[in-house]
Amino acid sequence: MEPKNFFTFTTLLHKGTIIIMITIFTTLTNHSRALDRQYEACVPRTCGNRLNISYPFWISQEQESFCGYPNFEITCKDEEPVLRISNEDCIIKDIFYANGSLLVASAAVYEETCPTPLHNLSLSRTPFILTSTDTSLFFWYNCTKKPSDYYTYPIDCASNSTPYSFANFHEDILVKVNYSVDSCQNSVYVPVDVHNNGIDVGNLLQMNYTEILKTGFILNWTAHSCSSCEVSGGRCGFDDKKFVCFCADKPHVETCFHGIASAVGGIFMCTSIIICIYIWRKNSSTITTVMFWKKTKNNRDLEAFIRNYGSLAPKRYSFSNVKKMTNSFKDKLGQGGYGGVYKGKLQDGQLVAVKVLNTSKGNGQDFINEVASISRTSHVNVVMLLGFCLEGSKRALIYEFMLNGSLEKFIHRKDTSKTNQHLGWEKLYQIGLGIARGLEYLHRGCNTRILHFDIKPHNILLDEDFCPKISDFGLAKLSPKNESIVSMLEARGTIGYIAPEVFNRNFGGVSHKSDVYSYGMMVLEMVGGRKNLHLGVDNSSEIYFPKWIYKHLELGDEIRLSGAMTSEENDMAKKMIFVGLWCIQTIPLDRPSMQKVIDMLQGSIETLKIPPNPFHSTSPRQTLIDSATVSIS
Repeated sequence: MEPKNFFTFTTLLHKGTIIIMITIFTTLTNHSRALDRQYEACVPRTCGNRLNISYPFWISQEQESFCGYPNFEITCKDEEPVLRISNEDCIIKDIFYANGSLLVASAAVYEETCPTPLHNLSLSRTPFILTSTDTSLFFWYNCTKKPSDYYTYPIDCASNSTPYSFANFHEDILVKVNYSVDSCQNSVYVPVDVHNNGIDVGNLLQMNYTEILKTGFILNWTAHSCSSCEVSGGRCGFDDKKFVCFCADKPHVETCFHGIASAVGGIFMCTSIIICIYIWRKNSSTITTVMFWKKTKNNRDLEAFIRNYGSLAPKRYSFSNVKKMTNSFKDKLGQGGYGGVYKGKLQDGQLVAVKVLNTSKGNGQDFINEVASISRTSHVNVVMLLGFCLEGSKRALIYEFMLNGSLEKFIHRKDTSKTNQHLGWEKLYQIGLGIARGLEYLHRGCNTRILHFDIKPHNILLDEDFCPKISDFGLAKLSPKNESIVSMLEARGTIGYIAPEVFNRNFGGVSHKSDVYSYGMMVLEMVGGRKNLHLGVDNSSEIYFPKWIYKHLELGDEIRLSGAMTSEENDMAKKMIFVGLWCIQTIPLDRPSMQKVIDMLQGSIETLKIPPNPFHSTSPRQTLIDSATVSIS
């Protein structure tokens, strides 16, 4: 650059910088003079200094209605937060904002000397739904027959002309002791959450019904996410029938970054561009500093993950390294919606499987999910992530190589007898047991619970010894161990394996039991050697293997599976069938944990009970405590 031109450039740069700094100062000064009224009004509050009340809830005595959703109005009574649900006052015992749920109990239980519910709780016109952790306490009023003491709680204060009114946890229990509920004038059920409160069955029998009602019950809600608004410094609200992010300057649609923050950021960006142009003209070798701006938000998220995990993060490879280890993607192992999988080799000779993700699929969140979740694992039945590549839009995952590929190719053949003869029932049983151990580790063995949400044969890989390893964590969700229900905005998974509650919350809350359902469908698929999908033909009940197998169990028919079987192999197959049917129960609470699945598979066939028929009804129902449910939960 010539001296004269350089002097002119630096002079303009100096003057421009001064103008920019004055503009920034003026903007920030004006901003500090007055905050937006709605922003100030929606400061989070407390009721009795016990609970933090914030969006989507709002306290009617202290906040404006635009600070929350219309049906989330809280009244502070005697320093207790009270929410009115279906014309009934409920005391809020706790709020779990992270997963969109709250623990409530009827205010009548605390206010009345004889709290006897007179009607069922109706949530049809409310924004709330019951969760799968809730069970129901039934109240039977004015019965002519005296009930058994078996699982019943007396309510003497509710009796009128006849002395018999009581509560219990399930009508089926009364049937077992030959008690007819027809002798009672009416009944009411109330949801209670005895499971998350850590109450075992032994203590439950020692409690009276008012103590049980005071444990409360869990409700889930769905509302527009507030995280982006809060991160940007805003406060969420609901105004003019839509979500609003109230910011210090004014309301915005989603975040506060569109206002002053973005203006100031833009000013700084312009300044930086001018400076970088000058530096580039002076020394073109520093042009790489500008490349930082091209990183996407997901790239920055992953970069932050790598920094946080330090040496624990998997090894990072360049895309040229990936091309080299795969011999320019010569040997393709498979193809999926996410992209292709290629065979590769590291410098030390170790074989690897390289999954290259399509840049056109999604926004990269699946990639981050997979790296973030699987990097936390170390288990013989979970595939090992050896490294990854993140270079601009190019993304790849490097896994340990599994010689026998996916389980799918061994169980989906036209001649299923070949399948079982090839692997053998002993091998199928060990594969099912190994997968169960891997899922148990993800649910309970990690510091953070990992929910997979896509358990299916295609995502189970087999090594040279047919040891199964769970793979593909693109749909996984991380959850704190002490939170049983997770929040999900949309269904995820593969049709034929998705638990009912994942796509319809009326069946219950989404939890680790959703993985249990997928596991059960897969185990039945392993036994039947066919996909568990209705094929849309007249004889579909015979094609849909889980329903077919249960029909024969109910009739007491001998189940004949393909291939010659010894008595030991027959027991293995029956265990897998029983476990599979327990796992696909419609209501999550009825399904066993993965630890219980392992116990059932390793236990004696004589100790297994025939599970309830999961195909009797597809309508949601609240499953209650009985001896069979308690034994598997």
